[in-house]
Amino acid sequence: MGANTSLDDVLEEDMHHWYTKFMKESPSGLITLFELKTMLQMTGMTEEASSYVDQVFFTFDMDGDGYMDFVEYIAAISLLLKGEINQKLKWYFKLFDQDGNGKIDKQEMETIFKAIQDITRSYDVPPEDIVNLVYEKIDVHGEGELTLEEFISGARDHPDIMDMLAKMMDLTNVLEIILRGQQTNAVN
Repeated sequence: MGANTSLDDVLEEDMHHWYTKFMKESPSGLITLFELKTMLQMTGMTEEASSYVDQVFFTFDMDGDGYMDFVEYIAAISLLLKGEINQKLKWYFKLFDQDGNGKIDKQEMETIFKAIQDITRSYDVPPEDIVNLVYEKIDVHGEGELTLEEFISGARDHPDIMDMLAKMMDLTNVLEIILRGQQTNAVN
């Protein structure tokens, strides 16, 4: 794979070639949370940022075994690059729902947004302002929490919310780090 390869080309490659690169990065065939953080060069993170990376890992660890295998890895990259809007919204919801109760409260959403800002070093809008805007537009019953259905329909009904979520949750930079790491390993 050349240095000018776009992320869209990643999934177009021969699956055997992609698998070979995965195995070079993780010879055991499994990636642990620690290995993911090392691979993404995420040292010295705030507690919230570290918690966010943990949450991302656990949402992609589909079988809950504490490892990300090749199938889960490809599924994660495919979702982030090629996923349909509803698939991405379901994943965002799962990421936000830190306690797994099937609802997102303001604190859960704010924690994720703070973590994202810590990772991206982009502090343009305070997380509490973003959360207040989301809940003002989407929480039609004023309960202070969102179900999956409310979250999806609310995001779809409000293009400004959808755009903001897409920008905040964009993990392209993470995928580029993974891609660079695999290109480096393929050269070595």
